Amino acid sequence: MLDKKVPHFSLPATGGTSFNLADQAGKTVVIYFYPKDSTPGCTTQGQNFRDLHDQFVAANAVVLGISRDSLKSHENFKTKQGFPFELGSDADEAVCTLFGVMKQKMMYGKQVRGIERSTFVIDGKGVLRREWRGVKVPGHVEEVLAYVKTL
Repeated sequence: MLDKKVPHFSLPATGGTSFNLADQAGKTVVIYFYPKDSTPGCTTQGQNFRDLHDQFVAANAVVLGISRDSLKSHENFKTKQGFPFELGSDADEAVCTLFGVMKQKMMYGKQVRGIERSTFVIDGKGVLRREWRGVKVPGHVEEVLAYVKTL
């Protein structure tokens, strides 16, 4: 999918909104997929995006976090952490499937199907420019921001 136009998608998001990729034309879109609201790694990752959010905005970028959690769970997570960006609910895994982030993984010794922590940067023309898969949280958001600033 790299260097190709991302197919249009839309999904329900926090704040009573709906995220439509087509509505973001002209902006850089940073989409980060994460396994679950209010878990340690996902909380830290969201906080890192929160803390650097002003710099993403200054670089003409929109940040969207996506997981399979419900909008109610997302609203609680967003409020508790003070996230200035929306969280999209992909309960039917349509967007997760589009980006190929659903994986078999081991959790507490059991095989489970879940989201592989991944981040994607889509340019103002809707073209996928960069992807990170199997993300480790420390330093990741800074790396994404540095890349976004080059666009």
